[in-house]
Amino acid sequence: MRALSVSLCLALLVLLPVRACGPGRGYGRRKHPKKLTPLAYKQFIPNVAEKTLGASGRYEGKITRNSERFKELTPNYNPDIIFKDEENTGADRLMTQRCKDKLNSLAISVMNQWPGVKLRVTEGWDEDGHHFEESLHYEGRAVDITTSDRDKSKYGTLSRLAVEAGFDWVYYESKAHIHCSVKAENSVAAKSGGCFPGSAHVRLKDGAMKKVKDLKVGDMVLAADESGNLVYSEFIMFVDRDDVRRRVFHVIETRNPPTRIALTAAHLLFIVQNSTLTETFASDITPGQEVMILDEGGHSLRAVMVDRIYEEEHEGSFAPLTGHGTIVVDDILASCYAAVQNQKLAHLSFAPVRLVHKVAPFLFNRSVQNDGVHWYSDFLYRIGTRILGEAAFHPISMEDKS
Repeated sequence: MRALSVSLCLALLVLLPVRACGPGRGYGRRKHPKKLTPLAYKQFIPNVAEKTLGASGRYEGKITRNSERFKELTPNYNPDIIFKDEENTGADRLMTQRCKDKLNSLAISVMNQWPGVKLRVTEGWDEDGHHFEESLHYEGRAVDITTSDRDKSKYGTLSRLAVEAGFDWVYYESKAHIHCSVKAENSVAAKSGGCFPGSAHVRLKDGAMKKVKDLKVGDMVLAADESGNLVYSEFIMFVDRDDVRRRVFHVIETRNPPTRIALTAAHLLFIVQNSTLTETFASDITPGQEVMILDEGGHSLRAVMVDRIYEEEHEGSFAPLTGHGTIVVDDILASCYAAVQNQKLAHLSFAPVRLVHKVAPFLFNRSVQNDGVHWYSDFLYRIGTRILGEAAFHPISMEDKS
């Protein structure tokens, strides 16, 4: 138990938002009254650029009323929120479901904080091109807010309430409003969904091939150690799993020999950089870089150049965790981790899981694991995100922001 406590403390010290493939659903509204620290003018939380994985993620393209993605937007008719709707088109009421959920949660917090005052939305979905290029307003993922009484002295606290409500990025942007945004509905960073499609294959120690979705606790699967040498590593659990949801995966493909791996954008994959294995997000890999694939004999890994990258939809998403924190999927070496670009720290943060699995394997030995994020991964994410949210403020330019 002492060893377990030490490992847990190490994980908490790391405080990384490590999950299957990205952050989750946020905190929701505050459950207990507590002292709130208002944001300073021009402060943003988390203290990273808006369109990075640690915040609301990348811009995915403008949504118009005639586009297929228009169905991603849903109207918000919450009577506790005032919508300015100066265009008189109802556009400000349209937003993604995630944005709607956070906004509704914030509306409750505002009424609790200031009885008689409501949340006011001055800008929501933008279909008229009034914002800067690649603004998340064009996707219904951003709102500009004030209080109904337009009392500017409240805006610092309003910003903090927005953080507590679970918005993925909050910026005290102007003396006239607060800017809030969320992750994309189908992005890895927004969903708690997995890393590989269920149809992906791994190699077992007995030589058999097995689909990722069919892995059982105790299976010995092909992986690699810190030096890049092949090992068989025990499958411990799914950090996250979803058997039915369809989602978009990045496909990394090589030509000689023809291999390919499908994984979500924020998942870590190993590339060869200056003769060294380096972890990088799947979404950042480009043709011409080298990934590690299994050689023809299946006895070692070798570097092969990426030929092309594209996207595909697959049903089901799974994030397997092995004892070594690596796994060979469809004959390409990948990490078991995502969202944080540091393999060693991510692996360290899961040390308590490996320890518990070693001393009390019966806790993991269930024939069926329920869909969703494993509680420990969710715990690390929430703790890490809270700490990031309280980080010291260091201003960046609007160019960096955009």
